[in-house]
Amino acid sequence: MFKFGTSELLIILVIVIVIFGPGRLGKVMGELGKGIRSFKDNFKEKPNQEGVPSSQSVSGSEDNV
Repeated sequence: MFKFGTSELLIILVIVIVIFGPGRLGKVMGELGKGIRSFKDNFKEKPNQEGVPSSQSVSGSEDNV
């Protein structure tokens, strides 16, 4: 497989700086971090008040229709 060495990473960094510019690079990385954090949070199982996972907490509410 292809491994990234120091020279390859430096070349990629230079290309990214040329494309986005040094001022906008911080904003892009901040938005990327927020997106990754949001993605991780969506995969965490959030229990409701009774400790039952939210996907199993619906107890027949659709049957009363």
